[in-house]
This record gives sequence, C-alpha cells and structure tokens, in this order.
Amino acid sequence: MHRRTLFALTLVAAAGSAMAQGYPNKVIKLQVPFAPGGTTDIIARTISDALGKTLGQTVVVENKAGGGGIIGANETAKAAPDGYSLGMATVSTTAANPAINPRTPYNPLTDFTPIINIAATPNVIAVHPSFPAKDYKGFLAELKKNPGKYSYSSSGTGGIGHLQMELYKNLSGTFITHIPYRGAGPALNDTVAGQVLMTFDNMPSALPFMQSNRLIPIVVAAPQRLSQLPNVPTFKEVGLEPVNRMAYYGIYGPKGLPKDVVDKINAGVRKALEDPVVKKRIEDTGSFIVANTPEQFAAQIKAEYEVYKKVVDTAKLKLE
Repeated sequence: MHRRTLFALTLVAAAGSAMAQGYPNKVIKLQVPFAPGGTTDIIARTISDALGKTLGQTVVVENKAGGGGIIGANETAKAAPDGYSLGMATVSTTAANPAINPRTPYNPLTDFTPIINIAATPNVIAVHPSFPAKDYKGFLAELKKNPGKYSYSSSGTGGIGHLQMELYKNLSGTFITHIPYRGAGPALNDTVAGQVLMTFDNMPSALPFMQSNRLIPIVVAAPQRLSQLPNVPTFKEVGLEPVNRMAYYGIYGPKGLPKDVVDKINAGVRKALEDPVVKKRIEDTGSFIVANTPEQFAAQIKAEYEVYKKVVDTAKLKLE
C-alpha cells in the first residue's frame, strides 16, 4: 500500500478512536419519526433517561411526524455520523414503508447504521366498544356481511399497521377503508372517540385503552397469547399466520457511524435495560426485551424488509 494512503487511513482510524473516547460530550438527540403517544414514543422516552445516565449526557427525545415515519427517518439518515443524531428504528420506517412506497427517499439497508433492537412488540386489532362484535368470530362475520362499511386507523400510510391490515384484508377476503394518521397517538385518539371504529396498532400504545375498556381487543400478532390479553387469539390461531409478525423498536444512526461510537451506545442501552424499573416498564406494555448486537439488528432489518417486500409484491399492494 502507498505510504501516503496508509498514513491517511491511520489518521482516520485515530480520529474515529479519539471521537469515541470523547463521546458523548454534548446532548444526544433521539428522534421519534411519529407523533407523541404511540409505541415508538413510549419506548424512546422509557429508554432515554436511563441511557442518558449510562452515557453521562442528556438524551433528548424529539418527535418528527409525517409520511408514515419517512420524514423523521430521512432526517436521521441525512444527519452527521457523529453519534449525536440518532433515530428510533421501526418496522414501519425500515421495512413496511420502503417496501410499499417507491418514493421513500432512503435505502433502509444502506443509509443507516443499526445499533440495537431494544424490544419486540406484539400488534393488535382493536375496535371501539360500539362495534357490533366483541370477539374475532363475530368481527370477521360483521366485516364479511358489510364490506366497505367500516374504516380502520393506522399510524400512517405505509406503516406496519397499514401493511399488516392490508395483508389481513387480502388473506381474509374483507374490505375495510384505511384512514392514515401522523402517528399511533392521533390514530388511537380518534378510534377511542369513535370517529373510526377500529385500529391496527402496537400493544404498548393500545394497551391502556384496552385495559380501561375504551377499546376491545380482537386478535393479536404474537408468538403466543399474551398474559395481558389471555382471551384474545393470535393471528396464527385464527388461521392467518402470515399476519402474525411482531414489531421491533431499536436505535440506529446515519450510515458511517464509527464502530466505537456504535459499541458505546449499544453497551449503554444494554446497561439501561438492566435497570429493573426500565425493564418492567417496557415489559408491562406487552413488549419483549431484545437487546441484541448491531450485526444481529442489521440482519433483522434486512429480513423484515424482504418479508414485507414479498408481501407487497405477492398481494400487489399499492399506496392509495
């Protein structure tokens, strides 16, 4: 190798190492690509304080909603790769939306640096108490009897709730109109208010409304029945296993994030998740702690994107 090139590479490596040793020395932004109140927001705020303590710097959560998560995710992708602008990685932003939306301005597999998957979360179809059915059998019968009569809310066009419900509609032979929102929080608020009679959402944001009987759970996407909803079947139980996919909630940064910085954040999140209060708060929402390596999370993102791309292509799903 040319001596000058070798010297340049040595300087780059030394700079990266020095950055990691001094990192972090200012406030870190953790961007949530949805409005406040949804699962992504809940998990981000649960982990941010504890992560700030383990890293010795404040971690500030910022919400940047729009485009089913694309606007916020794109801002993270375009940020400087210095570890001070991180984002919450979701199935919606890294798999579902890019799989169905050809105008996604980033490549989910090459424009980010995966850091850690914090938790896996079941998804649920829930209805307003005024909906005529209160269990899955009655729910399906009502939809079959009245095609096009009902609407469902989701966190946004191209999000996991949208894509999973479209997959459900395709496999079950039902027709329900999609009403997209700028995040799960606003979608839930309108469903609880009865302006939309059903929603496909993640457990953490929907659970409080189901526990207070303001929403009725119908069917869940989870490996087995949940202790919080013991009487609610999984999609696999009702013969729709392809819909039985959980969501992930992780942290990533823009591409080119130095490995030492990635490892520091990964270790910081792992340590934060060892806090019994943080762990319990996440698990009480129905989520499962994952806390994997950057390489494992990158493989998960790739696998999930390929699954949803196949779903979109096979079912010929398109944006409204």
